[in-house]
Amino acid sequence: MKSLLKYLKGYEKECVLAPLFKLLEATFELFVPLVMASIIDKGIRYSDKPHIFKMCLLLVGLGIIGLVCSITAQFFAAKAAVSFSAKLRHALFKHIGSLSFTEIDTLGTSTLITRMTSDVNQVQNGVNLVLRLLLRSPFVVAGAMIMAFTIDVKAAFVFAVVIPVVCIIVFIIIMYKMVQKRLDRVLKITRENLTGVRVIRAFNRESNEKKAFDKSNNSLTGLQLFVGRISAVLNPVTYCVINAGIVALIAVGAIRVNMGHLTQGEVVALVNYMSQILIEVIKLANLIITVTKALASAKRVEEVFGTKSSIDESAPGRKARGRYKYSVEFNHVDLKYKGAGENSLTNINFKVEPGETVGIIGGTGCGKSSIVNMIPRFYDATKGSVMVNGMNVKDWNTENLRNTVGVVLQKSVLFKGTIRDNMRWGKKDATDEEIYRALDIAQAREVVDGKEDGLDEMVEQEGRNFSGGQRQRLTIARAVVKNPSILILDDSASALDFATDAKLRKSLRELDKNTTVFIVSQRTSSMQHADKIIVLDDGKIVDIGTHDDLLNSCEEYKEIYYSQVSKEEKEAQ
Repeated sequence: MKSLLKYLKGYEKECVLAPLFKLLEATFELFVPLVMASIIDKGIRYSDKPHIFKMCLLLVGLGIIGLVCSITAQFFAAKAAVSFSAKLRHALFKHIGSLSFTEIDTLGTSTLITRMTSDVNQVQNGVNLVLRLLLRSPFVVAGAMIMAFTIDVKAAFVFAVVIPVVCIIVFIIIMYKMVQKRLDRVLKITRENLTGVRVIRAFNRESNEKKAFDKSNNSLTGLQLFVGRISAVLNPVTYCVINAGIVALIAVGAIRVNMGHLTQGEVVALVNYMSQILIEVIKLANLIITVTKALASAKRVEEVFGTKSSIDESAPGRKARGRYKYSVEFNHVDLKYKGAGENSLTNINFKVEPGETVGIIGGTGCGKSSIVNMIPRFYDATKGSVMVNGMNVKDWNTENLRNTVGVVLQKSVLFKGTIRDNMRWGKKDATDEEIYRALDIAQAREVVDGKEDGLDEMVEQEGRNFSGGQRQRLTIARAVVKNPSILILDDSASALDFATDAKLRKSLRELDKNTTVFIVSQRTSSMQHADKIIVLDDGKIVDIGTHDDLLNSCEEYKEIYYSQVSKEEKEAQ
């Protein structure tokens, strides 16, 4: 939590004023029982109406001043807490954006979202309550005890017995409530069953999953019942102790009044102080629960900040050379993912000249995507070097490198906004003419023309209002608008029919002659006209050549090709 407190910098004034005004409110609150005692002992006892009227005005004044102090304290506490969480969330988002794919894969997307939303909100609530109650509640408890002893020492000894007992009971309740946090594991089973319901039904595993859920749920229910019984007993016990303390206080007070050592008003004041202490002890218990959760959340947020990117993207980098022979070079490259037992890629070695089209093909999990992800430096080589335009990618400025490379990933992602907004992700000042040219190349012109608002058609979150094939074509167009010198299509045409795929391949050949294109696909038809095709197997290059060469020399390529070729594909080619 200490490392996060720096985000409160600039709000020191609010952090001081919030508890200060709460202490002022508490101070005025402590005077209320004394005013009530004065009304009873002087006003009512002697029928002194002017005194009663003055004391009533004083009560109203104390109430108004207390309300103003409370609202002011709430304002400063809320301002500090909300501003703190805003700065923290911005810093966390920026830090997550700086992480490489390796760290994001390790932490998990859902975990990062939870840390940036739920955990930050929990820390915000903790800061808010600490500023408001951390000093107020102990101050009121201590102040009420002191005021009680100033009224009558012997009667106040009831406080010394009752308050510790109440504190013990309340903190036992806290302990059992905190135990319940461990029971949330049943949510994991529920989430898995809901997200994987189709798979469960496909494998006819409903009964097994139901038994597993029942077992976990029964364990949860049993422990919750136990905790419920404890709480059910402790709550009335708490009020019994408090009421017993009030009865004892009244009994002692009656004796002291009869002896002339106390007045009736002072007994009422003592009862009020007892009530104030009870309320503040309960508030303090809730504060401890909230702070405990906030500290746990803060620790999880700190874990994200403690994760450093394995790729230094802040380095200035060198300028790319003016002239270069090869657009992309892989020099004996190995890649091993973090936590993996073996290399995903081993001794990858090839060179690509500017303007060439390169196909990468192989079985599932052979490392096709791993190769192309190293070009824009999403991952760094474990061994060897990756060169882009004659310079090692590690020597590039990351922003310049990724402006040079256009990537269409396996999962087609569109963002909420208009089609035009999405097309301008790669080039902010792209004209409609440039956008339509890219749409024509990506075979997505018909998608836009089919919409009532054309380029101004709204794209829903994740592009839900478009089909899979339409999303793929639009993401390809978005990369083409960027006019990159290296274009990577990572299995980005898998949802297209063979005819559309053939048109796309033909239009890609009409790109700028210096544009290097990488096509990753499971289809041999998608790369038949490539200048060279790289065949992978188990993270290693089996062979490199043209389509015709590989059909004559590479058994793996022939096996893939003849398993896919069909009459329809031949007609589409």
